[in-house]
Amino acid sequence: MNKITNLVFTILLLALPAALLAADATLVKPNIVFILADDIGYGDFGCYGATKVQTPNIDRLAAQGLRFTDAHSMASVCTPSRYSILTGEYAFRKKGTGIASGIEGLLIDTHRTSVPSLLKRAGYTTGIVGKWHLGLGSKPTDYNHDIKPGPLELGFDYAWIIPATGDRVPCVWVENHHVVNLDPADPIALDYSVKRGEPESFIHGIPRIGRQTGGKAAIWDDENISTVIAAKSCAFIELHKNEPFFLEVATHNIHVPRVPNPKFRGQSQCGVRGDVIVELDWTVAQVLAKLDELKLADNTLVILTSDNGGILDNNGPDTVHGIGSLAAVNGHQCNGVLRGTKSTIWEGGTRLPMITRWPGHVQPGVSDALVCQVDLLASFAALTGQKLAPTDAPDSYNILPALLGQKTDTPCRDYLVEQNNDGSALALRHNQWKYIPGHNGGKSGRRKLAKPEQPSEVVADHDLPPPAGELYNLATDLSETKNIAAAHPDIVAEMSAKLAEIRTNKKSRP
Repeated sequence: MNKITNLVFTILLLALPAALLAADATLVKPNIVFILADDIGYGDFGCYGATKVQTPNIDRLAAQGLRFTDAHSMASVCTPSRYSILTGEYAFRKKGTGIASGIEGLLIDTHRTSVPSLLKRAGYTTGIVGKWHLGLGSKPTDYNHDIKPGPLELGFDYAWIIPATGDRVPCVWVENHHVVNLDPADPIALDYSVKRGEPESFIHGIPRIGRQTGGKAAIWDDENISTVIAAKSCAFIELHKNEPFFLEVATHNIHVPRVPNPKFRGQSQCGVRGDVIVELDWTVAQVLAKLDELKLADNTLVILTSDNGGILDNNGPDTVHGIGSLAAVNGHQCNGVLRGTKSTIWEGGTRLPMITRWPGHVQPGVSDALVCQVDLLASFAALTGQKLAPTDAPDSYNILPALLGQKTDTPCRDYLVEQNNDGSALALRHNQWKYIPGHNGGKSGRRKLAKPEQPSEVVADHDLPPPAGELYNLATDLSETKNIAAAHPDIVAEMSAKLAEIRTNKKSRP
């Protein structure tokens, strides 16, 4: 009898670690696919209320996973937003993290812990495909020789990237340290004194920021940017299907210039901007289908979001679908009911779609948890069982429970700082409150407010924040229409002091 008891006890003991592993998602190391769209607003997907554009694949991802209603980028434009994602640091802490040109040197210190270097230490193979926009090499970037430091020096094992943006030169792909298809006899020269719209700035009939001469054989085909990103992403997944991997899929869509592949033209009811949302949905479908094909979906955490809020801006030479044409937008509200757009400090600049899916681990549904992309680094550390040094990810909270849809006694994050394009305007979130301090909220000058009946309205000077600042209760006024700062001086004082404390200290992570 004792022998039988001992045998049963031994079997249970051997099975215990596996049982604990299955019960605790933080001990499992899934593949991670992070899909970062560009300029997608809070109201641009069907699962977030869009009716003039169809996104069936993204909607299905939301139905299978967790859809967030209070998720944010740290900044309302691309470079500082992407900086905060990879470093876990508020971008306003580092000078020079405004919108980068195509000749900006690498903006991230290669010695610091980043998302890819952290996951590489955890045994992941790491890759990035798509938009970079965090500088390359030393300023001014030389694209005719080895281009480094860059993504590889930050911990990525593989990189196939757009150096800056689709509307900035150089208009070439960079694979690891080299321009793809560059002819040494036709070197690339860049001139950023040339403004967009000047004759020298045009490439493929599209005005760019800056002038590129040389590198003709390396210039990309705008119509096929999305197909290349999809193909390279799927190839990375195929190559590393037998090992843990982290892949950032950083789409060009829906940033200008919007040049959808012919098969997507006219596929929405809100112009070319809607057509490239359909194209983005197709890109997401290709990645998800590859995971299904390789039977990796159940062991892959997928995170889909955008780098900042939406904007109804001009599209280069496409005057038919520019912001002046009401027929183009057809009533589509890119940021839903939110006030403001990309580059502003209001909710329309930073509140974004965000979806997570990991079958068996993420609880499907809708979450109102306050989360930010700056929190991904600390959350990935928790996911993979790694400790962060005190100086690592200074503003990154562990929001893994929120990403998985787990209930917690207290919120994963209490305070969140957000910024405009260059950090001249900051805002502080705390629970339902949003505070924009004094004149700092208007330092970026006149700010644009998107409305369906007038997509590019300039806010009058008298609408800029008074010295007391702006205070909104987002629980009752999500559109930020009622500034109640004067009625709540105690809350203003408390949040003003907290913002000053965060700005003064070098970290805000608990």
